[in-house]
Amino acid sequence: MKILFITDLYPVTRDEKTTPKTLLSFVQEWEKQGHSVDIIKPNFILNSFLRGKPFYKTDQYGKILNINYWTPFWFDVTKKSRCIDANRQCSFHEKTFHSSPFTFHYDITIAHMPSGILFADKLGLPFVAGVHNSDLEVLTSPLYKFHFKKRLKQALDNAKAIACRSFVIRDKLLNLYPEYEHKTFTAPSGIDENLIHPSHITHHSLPVKVLTCANFKKRKNIDKVIEACKGLEGFELTVIGDGKERKRLEKIDKNVKFTGWLSHDEVLAKMSESDIFILPSIGETFGMVYLEAMSQGCITIGTINDGIAGIIKNEENGFLILPISDEIRKILLNIKNMDDDKLKTLRYNSFQTIKKYTSKQCADEYLQQIFKIL
Repeated sequence: MKILFITDLYPVTRDEKTTPKTLLSFVQEWEKQGHSVDIIKPNFILNSFLRGKPFYKTDQYGKILNINYWTPFWFDVTKKSRCIDANRQCSFHEKTFHSSPFTFHYDITIAHMPSGILFADKLGLPFVAGVHNSDLEVLTSPLYKFHFKKRLKQALDNAKAIACRSFVIRDKLLNLYPEYEHKTFTAPSGIDENLIHPSHITHHSLPVKVLTCANFKKRKNIDKVIEACKGLEGFELTVIGDGKERKRLEKIDKNVKFTGWLSHDEVLAKMSESDIFILPSIGETFGMVYLEAMSQGCITIGTINDGIAGIIKNEENGFLILPISDEIRKILLNIKNMDDDKLKTLRYNSFQTIKKYTSKQCADEYLQQIFKIL
């Protein structure tokens, strides 16, 4: 099957550190299954500079076609796009385009993020819209009320199916537009099954090892975790990550261990050594780090009605809390005082959950859900 995948949330090179690889994971799994995937990356240039992302000129990079533009969603697609031949990738001068820039048939066109969805809508091809937290911002923020909200809503109306990146995002979208229910499904990411290691721990070590890992942005609420653990007897907190907030965070509690950035393998190793992983962030589209923590046997704590909620079920396979220091402190003490049987059951349920969310299973389910709707 031939798939056209359109999104700006896609790394042009595999060593990019500022672009998440969650959508790349879907593409890799589909290719393993024998599907052919071409990628268009519509890139708003100013956004690249504001978010500190690497800049690439408009060009073909392997199977990725990077298309830059200055004015969001206002450019002429037929002039900006390049043809992708059915049997080979080839570039054409802009003057060769007259109507649609694509000269052959794709079985499925999938577009993620606002820029990808609006780009796909301009192409005039049937497409599936992948909705992230950014899409909800466009649909609800007053900043986008007068133009982009209307444009995005029209594109979602035109979409043949809508893939929401988490259970929470699906609920929020259907709360706004219940008329989409018949064509909407959830498309979470999965983890490499080779990384999943069952925990044989049935009791906590002393001190209880607490871990958090994130880019130090305000919405990650790392400060709330540090405040909750400060002076808490029998706990040891390690913080992985870095960012502009680091100096402020380090001042909250001198006893916290800050590791800075670590490689993916090093993060997983730290998780396997820890009892509890917590990240009470808000505004998450999904949160692969929670799945990674669960895969390494951590009791995992996320935020109520955010990213990982729906996969983590409170007090069943993990915990969901409000991002408030006092609430975090209470749940940490609750876990510390938990009897061995309950602790064992919680970890067992977590392990059974993570086995359902492998990259292969999630990528396959994504396509199956599309087929059901189409």
